[in-house]
Amino acid sequence: MVREDSNESLRRVTVSMGEETFQTLDRLVNERGFDSRSQGIAEMIHSQAAEHLGKVGTEVMAGNLTLVYDESKSSLLRDLSRICRGYIAEVISSQHVLLEDDHVMEVILMQGPAGTLRKIANELGTCKGVKTAQLTLTTYLIPQVHAKRN
Repeated sequence: MVREDSNESLRRVTVSMGEETFQTLDRLVNERGFDSRSQGIAEMIHSQAAEHLGKVGTEVMAGNLTLVYDESKSSLLRDLSRICRGYIAEVISSQHVLLEDDHVMEVILMQGPAGTLRKIANELGTCKGVKTAQLTLTTYLIPQVHAKRN
């Protein structure tokens, strides 16, 4: 759940929407456990802004890349490690979980310019044996990993 920073100044915005959209908003707010519609809308805007800035490529962002791959492919683990080592400044950590039928789910935590994170995701995702690769970015940063550019 996203919480507004109590030190942050708030600005009021009026939004008009159709009844169906309004009902969908209320359902989302209730199901996700937001304190208010404002909090839900602010979280959605932040999420969309992160997605947009991630496409631009220059903004420093934190992200996670979730891979599912077949570890029985002989050179795959070596290829994945080689790529991650090539981006040692951006790849912070990884965790993997063993799945059925020689498959592994690996989550890689990264931080750096969004374009570089997308490049890493593309390189890892196109390795032979990788079934899926999904990158999620956020503008919130891990302190002291990369300074936020002004």
